[in-house]
Amino acid sequence: MMNMKKTTLSLLSAAVVLGVTAGCGSSGENAAKNSPAASSEAKKAVTLTMWGGVPAEAGPQLVVDNWNAKNPDIQVKYERFVNDDAGNLKLDTALTTNQGIDLYVNYTLSFLSKRVDAGTALDLSEFKDYNIDDKMGTDAKDWKVKDKYYGLPTKKNVSFVWLNKNALDEAGLAVPALDWTMADLQQYATKLKKGTRWGFTEHISGYPNFFDGANAGAGFTKADGTSNLDEPTVRKAYEVMFDMMHNDKSMPLLGEQMTSKMPTDSMFLKGETAMLGAGEFIFRSSNNMKDFPRDFKIAFATVPKVTKEQSNFKYPGGLGDVISINPNSKNKEQAWKFLKWYADGGMMPLAAGGRIPSSKDANVEEAIKLLLGDNEKTYDVDSLKKVVFGKFPTFTATLPQQVVDARREEYEKYFLKAQSLDDTLKNSVKRHNDYLSKNKK
Repeated sequence: MMNMKKTTLSLLSAAVVLGVTAGCGSSGENAAKNSPAASSEAKKAVTLTMWGGVPAEAGPQLVVDNWNAKNPDIQVKYERFVNDDAGNLKLDTALTTNQGIDLYVNYTLSFLSKRVDAGTALDLSEFKDYNIDDKMGTDAKDWKVKDKYYGLPTKKNVSFVWLNKNALDEAGLAVPALDWTMADLQQYATKLKKGTRWGFTEHISGYPNFFDGANAGAGFTKADGTSNLDEPTVRKAYEVMFDMMHNDKSMPLLGEQMTSKMPTDSMFLKGETAMLGAGEFIFRSSNNMKDFPRDFKIAFATVPKVTKEQSNFKYPGGLGDVISINPNSKNKEQAWKFLKWYADGGMMPLAAGGRIPSSKDANVEEAIKLLLGDNEKTYDVDSLKKVVFGKFPTFTATLPQQVVDARREEYEKYFLKAQSLDDTLKNSVKRHNDYLSKNKK
């Protein structure tokens, strides 16, 4: 009997305690927590994981923070992978083993194509509320795989020549015209070479720009479907670069550049080369006055076409940072909502590092302001607007990676004086044709 009384008292005490605890919060609070709307909101809240190659602190984290602040129901988490072979392998492994990736960035067409074949990139044609061609322009089509979009191009890719404006002024040289040629480049480089300062240096990633620019206009293959890698203007581009290395000595030897892993970015910013062939990614360093202080103004020129007569030269550029949605994502609709916002201006914080939005809805003036920040006076803004933000016939590199690698092996031999130009072109064509015959559809 005593035990029953104790049990009854215990239950009553528990009820009182629960009542007091419940009384600590307002009745409105509890009603809200238990309302159908709150439960529905909790169910709708998702977290998306996006993988990209840009360090979080260089813009992506601010992009994500801006989105998350306004979209409590769709939160985005950014994870960086290094955009090299090892990093892309890590991404592909994570995609094929379903490690929870919702969105990711492709930096080359060859990697995107590989992911389409692996079934890890969603066909975006299932979404009908966004016209990629209209938003991004005609260059977007270069990123189609099997005539469909499996990723959304989000930024302008721009390759150009960075110029030490002070060195130009000292040599009595004007900022080059937009349609200058490789002969002009060679003349400028010869005049700008001074002491240990090089006249021109090409970033190692940009070596194919002159060859590709010629081939992109003339065609990488001929009308009969065979290789066109020995097109006459391509030959001329090889000759001029060889001459600049070995005769004028106005640009570094490729062999020396490769073996020393020459830091071309910092060389330019330290005044050790007067001109640098590179892309918009250099802005990350040129705007970093703490680590890369400089006392000269930077101007810009287009990648020179090969010859004056050439009317079909295309400029290396096109679009990049192509973002795909993982077909295995459980939140494809939410990922698409975020991706549209990102492309149409949400990515703007990345402009400070040179990633210029390609959507026609993005604010160009805002992008320039963010790009230059407090350093506007250290740039020739007129040439920047004409070149970096100009409109030219551009191309996106579409040669298969195997062919790119084979051609590089051949032209390295030529620039190292280990092979004649005739053999270089003949071997490049043969290896391209071998690839084409093996991969006929």
